[in-house]
Amino acid sequence: MKIDKIIIAAFTTCLLMGTACERDLLEQDNPNAQPVEQFWRTANDAESAVIAAYAALQQPGTYSRWIYFAYDLQSDEGYSGSPWTDLANFTRFVINNYNFEPTATIWTDHYRGIYRTNQIITNLQDGNTTLTIDDKLRRRLRAEAHFLRALYYFNLVSLYGNVPLALEPSSINYRPPQGTVEQVWNQIITDLTAAKPDLPKSYTEVNNAYNGRATQGAATALLGKVYMQLRDWPKAEQQFGELVTSGRYSLVPNYLDNFTMTNENNPESVFEVQFSDALQGAGQDQPGASEGNNRAQFFGPRQIGWSDGQPRRWLFNEFMLETDRNGNPDPRRDVTLIHSGLTVYGKTYAERGYGDPNELFWHKYQNDRTRNFENNHSGINIRVIRYADVLLMYAEALNELGRTAEAYPHINEVRRRSNMRTLEEAGKSGMTQDQMRTQIMHERVVELAGESVRWNDLKRWRFLDTQAGIDELKTDDPNPNKIHDPYDPDFNNFVIGKSALLPLPQTDVDIAKLKQNDNY
Repeated sequence: MKIDKIIIAAFTTCLLMGTACERDLLEQDNPNAQPVEQFWRTANDAESAVIAAYAALQQPGTYSRWIYFAYDLQSDEGYSGSPWTDLANFTRFVINNYNFEPTATIWTDHYRGIYRTNQIITNLQDGNTTLTIDDKLRRRLRAEAHFLRALYYFNLVSLYGNVPLALEPSSINYRPPQGTVEQVWNQIITDLTAAKPDLPKSYTEVNNAYNGRATQGAATALLGKVYMQLRDWPKAEQQFGELVTSGRYSLVPNYLDNFTMTNENNPESVFEVQFSDALQGAGQDQPGASEGNNRAQFFGPRQIGWSDGQPRRWLFNEFMLETDRNGNPDPRRDVTLIHSGLTVYGKTYAERGYGDPNELFWHKYQNDRTRNFENNHSGINIRVIRYADVLLMYAEALNELGRTAEAYPHINEVRRRSNMRTLEEAGKSGMTQDQMRTQIMHERVVELAGESVRWNDLKRWRFLDTQAGIDELKTDDPNPNKIHDPYDPDFNNFVIGKSALLPLPQTDVDIAKLKQNDNY
């Protein structure tokens, strides 16, 4: 009551003072939309800007929804049987509308993140006298922005190829030049090289609440992944070697802990995107909005989720090629795939009414271990780079350098965690370089299926460059003992020189006068 009286008194005073007080009441600055002239003054401003750059990782076009359709379902690991025909066709390399929602949203949300990082990198330059901030903090925040910009461009160049190279804060008249694929890769290398020295090895000495933010190890691993895609094996081996010998990372004992809310930001996590299942406000980029991801809903089995994305049957067969030390199927199978032998969300496969026993659903990143429903607010963090991935990439780089024998211990470390025999125990000592290359393809499938790495693997292994490679991906081979036996009939629609890239959104092509990707 006392507060109400004060407010009424103040309002009455303003009425008596006339138009000047009216103007003071109406012409207030919006604290949620400060103009640039009033921002970039304090360390809190800089911290807020970096948090906003991380927040772009939670958008539908980044790690909340559509990127899994581009990476996982375009690859031979998955497909879409969605009743939304255009969405199913998107994963079948049939795209007629170049402004289709997944295509346009992946593009827009990644540039949303780049726009934010460009502001940070520019305003945290040396010599900015308007900003009051400790120099060490300034350099770290700027390094985080360099890492994030590199990650955003890594996805853009992988999915779209020749993308605009925006490197300064945007304005209404700013038209960044369209970069070549080589120029974009080089910019990613430049950003990560700039980020590494000023990123912390961990945040325990900074603030434990900062778990999930970019570290020196994350920049090193992403730089290694860049060199892998460029097939620059010596530099890739160097980056991964730094991580493997650093002693900062290790495999968690329980493989499942990489895909649930249990044990997030664990010693195996090199970089992961943070999500929360707390239902707060709706909307995107709104103060207090929810921060859940949509993957579990879109990939969840029917009656629980929408099953817009499902795994191919050959994945199940790949897991059945070996048993573990106890004679059981590879335990990673049941973590990765929902199949007719599993009980999930409290009911058996048959009780759910799934009639075809050969039908599969994704199990990674589903919430059935903690609840019996899915929605658009999954709180499971997405592990963008895991140490197991690093070990297998390190082994691949060593093998490509002709150092095949040195690849064994790193592959064995991954296998042992899942109670699988070492390669030597499995009768695979003394493999040739070609044999090891094929073995690594298998190891990456059983360890990493459904984790958005397969599309770039296929590119790096040059499956998408030749008709022979496409034929191998789309043709069923009845040999049940053949290691690495993909089969995805969607590749019947794949056009070499076109389908390895998404079309640039036509709206941006028209406005910015961009060159559309070939054959679109």
